[in-house]
Amino acid sequence: MGMGSMKTEIFINEGTHESRIAIVEDGQLAEIWVERPENERMVGDIYKGVVTAVLPGLQAAFLDIGHERTAFLQVRDMIEADTGEDEGGHNGRRGRHYPPIQTLIRRGEETLVQVSKEPIGTKGARVTTQLSLPGRFVVLVPGGDWIGVSRKITSWSERRRLRDLLTDLRPPGHAVIARTEGRNQKEKEFRRDLRELVKSYARLLRVAKKLPAPALVHKELPITSSVIRDLFTENISRLVVDDKERYREILSYVRTVSPELRDRVEYYKERRPIFDAFQIEDELEKANNRTVWMPCGGALVFDHAEAGTFIDVNSARYVGSDDHEANNLNTNLEAAKEICRQLRLRDIGGIIVIDFIDMNDERNRRKVLERLIDETKKDRARITVGARVSEFGLVEMTRQRVRPNLLHTHTEPCPTCSGTGRVMAPDTTVTRIERWLQRSFAATKERRYVLRVHPEVARYFTERRAERLRSLRSATKARLSVCEDESLSPQDYRLFSLRRNLDVTAEFRV
Repeated sequence: MGMGSMKTEIFINEGTHESRIAIVEDGQLAEIWVERPENERMVGDIYKGVVTAVLPGLQAAFLDIGHERTAFLQVRDMIEADTGEDEGGHNGRRGRHYPPIQTLIRRGEETLVQVSKEPIGTKGARVTTQLSLPGRFVVLVPGGDWIGVSRKITSWSERRRLRDLLTDLRPPGHAVIARTEGRNQKEKEFRRDLRELVKSYARLLRVAKKLPAPALVHKELPITSSVIRDLFTENISRLVVDDKERYREILSYVRTVSPELRDRVEYYKERRPIFDAFQIEDELEKANNRTVWMPCGGALVFDHAEAGTFIDVNSARYVGSDDHEANNLNTNLEAAKEICRQLRLRDIGGIIVIDFIDMNDERNRRKVLERLIDETKKDRARITVGARVSEFGLVEMTRQRVRPNLLHTHTEPCPTCSGTGRVMAPDTTVTRIERWLQRSFAATKERRYVLRVHPEVARYFTERRAERLRSLRSATKARLSVCEDESLSPQDYRLFSLRRNLDVTAEFRV
């Protein structure tokens, strides 16, 4: 987060059904978090689960944690990470050999697991038996015996200091990782943090003993509190909240952990909604659009597919210079910055392919790649950028997502187009009806039908294409009367046989 000179503000909007947290950097919306009571975040929650199946073929197990979908545990998430180099102690794992899962865990066994990835779509939650409890400046990893420092702390001397400090403070039987937020903090802060976490872990074990599995043992802080815990440091110039209750809550939290930041917390009491007043609502509106316009006049087009996200950079109709290479470079540089902002804002995860505008000069391609890598540093998610721009101007990157993205929390697949983003034109629907009638006439020699269609398709018949209806009638020898039906989608139709007084659509489905 700490980009030094960047001005960062947090705005919190409490609604009846959701709280929204906006993070604004240098006047631009950078991230949005939405918390709804019904789909509270699960990442970080700890459950006492029951193993329902062990699958040697997949080297994984399924656990019942009391949700409708079973949780998924992989063998590599059962083995103590032997290094503590990054925030989760997860490196040094590639190419490691793991013992067979069936020797580690049995069906019917009860075990404590922590959710590492939200259930998304049809997939259940991913869990790990490597528990970790985040504090403000450190993460406690019960059962480990190593010390880690967040990768985002790059200064060699600071890494050294934190290592030495934590070596003295590390509670026996636990591993400890210094979080990015721990940079330049004093020893007493770490001591206080660790004391709380050790107490909290002991409490958690006591609770787990008593509860019959499956059960929730420990809930990660609600999103607002965890955002405050993780983000509200001296880098934040102000935090504005529109709810009295929440304002008091945040104040009392800040008083205990960093009293010097107290006067940066503001209560917003105007009539005008807070997100309108600070121009956040408009930006959010745009965050669900497929096309994003850039100040230079170029545009980004986002396409989501099962396999990943494809982003197309379209050039501006540049006025000014005839130098195409320079224009393309400028548009691409601006796109690189905007893409990184949108990835955070929309919280897009998985594989991302960017189609930049063609540049002939290898040096320019490098520049764009470097800008892209540079801009990803503001992101808290882990990102890998491909090593080069391919000959077709494509760059591949992956972004690790921890929560379902904005598109999923704010929208659902359109029932009409089943999520494809395309709807059949009335003309296509009419052609399908025509084929239906031809098949039916060939099979039954029936002629009299009532056709029910979406009003738009009905209008298509009556206003624009009366002759289309005539030719339909003559081509299929059908005596057709057309009826509007609001409940149908534009690509649907229903046919009723007057002779049999029956909906016969399914008989000759096209």
